[in-house]
Amino acid sequence: MKKMTLMQHFAELRNRVLWTFGFFCLAFGFGWLVAPYIQEFLTSPLIAVWDDAQMLYTGITDGLMITLSLALLVAIMLTIPFALYQIWAFVAPGLHQNEKRFVLPIFILSPLLFIAGAAFAFYALFPTVFKFFIELNESAPVPAIIMPAMRDYLAFSIGLLKVFGIAFQLPLVLVLLNRVGVLPRERAIKMRRYAIVFIVIVAAMLTPPDVVSQILLALPMWALFEISILFMRKDA
Repeated sequence: MKKMTLMQHFAELRNRVLWTFGFFCLAFGFGWLVAPYIQEFLTSPLIAVWDDAQMLYTGITDGLMITLSLALLVAIMLTIPFALYQIWAFVAPGLHQNEKRFVLPIFILSPLLFIAGAAFAFYALFPTVFKFFIELNESAPVPAIIMPAMRDYLAFSIGLLKVFGIAFQLPLVLVLLNRVGVLPRERAIKMRRYAIVFIVIVAAMLTPPDVVSQILLALPMWALFEISILFMRKDA
């Protein structure tokens, strides 16, 4: 393989940054077009458990700001895999074969685990959580009109999706620590009881204040911890 000079490396890095920025701009335009469908999709779990659902726009610019934020979200989500590929293409020529076998799965699995966590939150957690809040508000001892602000709802739901997406990175982090020799498999097994307590505390901090949603986050994180142990090297 022909060696590149320092200036050639900088030129390649600049080109990959420009390609990533251009892809981001295209993804933002696409996100602007699909923002209404994303908004409808994100609100569907709430509407499904709420009769006569109505959402509130609190300001005249809410429609614009919601579209911008959703377009930005779509652009970021689409650009991350493209950016990861550009990073991989830039660093891969300088890696040894064993390093490539180590790094490549991280670039592939991390976005997939994030999507899996967000999907779990959307399809398993959202219906239960929103039903809990609607029933709680409807049982208020004083007359009340339930009309959540659209911007607040989207911020809340997208925040939960991010929490679950990040939480599902747990196996990748644990296996990575194992492969670099920081976390031996035997130590991870001995730490199981403390890990469970830590998972319960994290679930309580990151989810709404109801037991069901906390359990729905804690159980998959516990399962992911156990799965991580299976993929750890015994001699690490």
